Amino acid sequence: MKQEETIPNRKLTNRIEIKIRFSEVDSIKMAWHGSYVKYMEDGREAFGREFGLEYMRMFDSGYLAPIVDMHLQYKQSVTIDDIIVVETTYMPSKAAKLMFDYNIYRKSDHTLVLHATTIQLFMTKAGEFETSTPPFLAEWRQKWNQ
Repeated sequence: MKQEETIPNRKLTNRIEIKIRFSEVDSIKMAWHGSYVKYMEDGREAFGREFGLEYMRMFDSGYLAPIVDMHLQYKQSVTIDDIIVVETTYMPSKAAKLMFDYNIYRKSDHTLVLHATTIQLFMTKAGEFETSTPPFLAEWRQKWNQ
């Protein structure tokens, strides 16, 4: 019997660790609020590498995926040399978009530092928004049963 190539339906989450650097904190020694956007980008890139949804795959398929909506809720602060865990979770949608949910924790005590969400829409390289699901995304969703 041929083994099924589709992954069972499950939540797709990637986790990475990042050490807070001096250049990422402000004058009161807290990670600057804008640094979290970069941490989320690092999380999306790591998610793409783990699950085969890299930005270059989108680009090579003829699409860009700009963020059109972002919500951040700051819960706690982190400082120099703290290690954070960035959890990036794909949120399924039938629409032609990518939605991610983020939880960022301080590793030492597992305190939630930030909760956030992003939405990305697809654009052609000509700059037009794509209203139907790009073929590469349809294939990806099918593979991961999303």
